[in-house]
Amino acid sequence: MTERPEVKSTERARFEAVAMPCLDALHGTALRLTRRREDAADLVQETFLRGYRTFSNFVPGTNGKAWLFTIMYSVFVNAYRKRGREPETVSLDDLEARFDRSLELPDQKAHLEILQNPNLDLKGSEVEQALQRLPESFRVAVLLVDVEDLSYEEAAAVTQSPLGTLRSRLFRGRKMLALELVDYARRMGYVGR
Repeated sequence: MTERPEVKSTERARFEAVAMPCLDALHGTALRLTRRREDAADLVQETFLRGYRTFSNFVPGTNGKAWLFTIMYSVFVNAYRKRGREPETVSLDDLEARFDRSLELPDQKAHLEILQNPNLDLKGSEVEQALQRLPESFRVAVLLVDVEDLSYEEAAAVTQSPLGTLRSRLFRGRKMLALELVDYARRMGYVGR
């Protein structure tokens, strides 16, 4: 059952009467929380959207500003927690430059030889630590293909990504892992000094 237009219009007017006087205060606090104008604007917009959706929960005569600040803080904390769970982003240009500068392997096949050496314990502490330092998307690709022996197609299905994306992540993940392991590989005699 849909609401009649006049009921919706009245509800909107009531919401605006409560929310609009708080706009500047909400924006100022959002700016202090996020430290970026774009993020603050997004936070206020999401606060108003959620406030409008849940306006039936607002008790007339109570503090509308406190109610909106409660919503805003909840949105902010949830976004902060979500950012904490998101994988670290890596600039591919920086990765390539770092790899080219730091890795002194004689050819492109050498880093794969390190990873495929039968004496290399991929579950050993140094290797495990190196794997853990990889950004999540690259680590998952390396783990699925090189450690768990899944085919490229199977790994792409597991990660729900296109095959080309999986291959790209695997290639870059292997490069990053080889960079992390080059000193270890030299100490163990897997590659020359």
